[in-house]
Amino acid sequence: MNNTVLNQSLILPTGAVLKNRIAKSALSEGIAEVNGRPSEALFNLYEQWGKGGAGLLISGNVMVDKDHLVNANVMIAEDEAFLEDYTMLASKAQADGTHLWMQINHPGRQAPVYLDKAPVSCSNVKMPSKLYLEPRPLEEAEIEELIERYGTAALVAKKSGMKGAQIHGAHGYLVSQFLSPLTNIRTDKWGGSLENRARFVLEIYKNMRKKVGKDFPLGIKINSADFQRGAFTEEESMEVIQMLDQEGMDLIEVSGGTYERAAMVGTMQKESTKQREAYFLEFIKKVRDKITTPLMLTGGFRTAATMTTAIENKELDVIGLGRPFCVFPNVAQELLDGTRTDCSVPTLLTGVEKIDSTGMLQTPWHQFQLVRMGKGLAPDPDMDIWMVYEKVTGRKRPVVS
Repeated sequence: MNNTVLNQSLILPTGAVLKNRIAKSALSEGIAEVNGRPSEALFNLYEQWGKGGAGLLISGNVMVDKDHLVNANVMIAEDEAFLEDYTMLASKAQADGTHLWMQINHPGRQAPVYLDKAPVSCSNVKMPSKLYLEPRPLEEAEIEELIERYGTAALVAKKSGMKGAQIHGAHGYLVSQFLSPLTNIRTDKWGGSLENRARFVLEIYKNMRKKVGKDFPLGIKINSADFQRGAFTEEESMEVIQMLDQEGMDLIEVSGGTYERAAMVGTMQKESTKQREAYFLEFIKKVRDKITTPLMLTGGFRTAATMTTAIENKELDVIGLGRPFCVFPNVAQELLDGTRTDCSVPTLLTGVEKIDSTGMLQTPWHQFQLVRMGKGLAPDPDMDIWMVYEKVTGRKRPVVS
């Protein structure tokens, strides 16, 4: 039996229409060419997802600067050098009426040392890990240049035939760093008050809008909170979301946490929160009455019943799924036609508490599934977690007594 609620189309403020209420949230694929060019593996992956029934696919990180990357083998859109390849990617993903949006990002201080020997950020606040170097504070002219870079990437998305673009303003990356008083300790017009800290993302949006025009959908992924003492709070997030709403944003995706406090992957959620599935639902309910922009919520949704109730109650407009798309590439269509009512992914445990408590193998296990799909293979729900451990750490499986 078809799920009529999830099958409803959604008209965005620009007039663009999503064919249903299920979206693949951004997943960092890590299978682009080494120079940032979209690869044959990405074409294969997005062709499969495009046939999988989702109304919206949001790409993994597309970087605005080849010298500052979140990880290796990510897509880059500094200019139109790869326009033909992005056009192919859009064509593959959108053949069945699904929309593909480019997620545009800069890591700021969250650029690992093996990729970035000279990281930059709004301030010189270092990540608490040897994996990252202390960033150099951006000069004002560099901030203005970065705003242009985000706009250029959005224009590449439009020229390629993609149906929209999304600013990555969550999970502790550069836009998120500007928003947080913990990482933004500037004293000029880009720091201090919330109005100043929000200036960077607002100027990015305005520049994008100027470049792509009023009919091209633009969205943002933003934290409900950073879940760190002294950082970006729920109250501040609500205010920034209202600012973005007033500027004319087309879709606001709510997530949460940073890579210091990874709320977005569920490793720090209370058991009661995990049981109710949608991690940030209480926050989005508060936001709903304050704005008119459509809302997308990503983090924890696993059952069709919970997704349906959230849409029926008008708590949000689009259901964001991430990891289920790694294991069940047709998950959207299956939820829509009723052949799947639960899209829970495998529980990945080694049995070694020191390893399992960190959640360190969760992301690479799912990313390896994308590698398989990029090769034209089906995902492997039974993929050995110890194989992932050995590849990620370079160590042999420990002997467990």
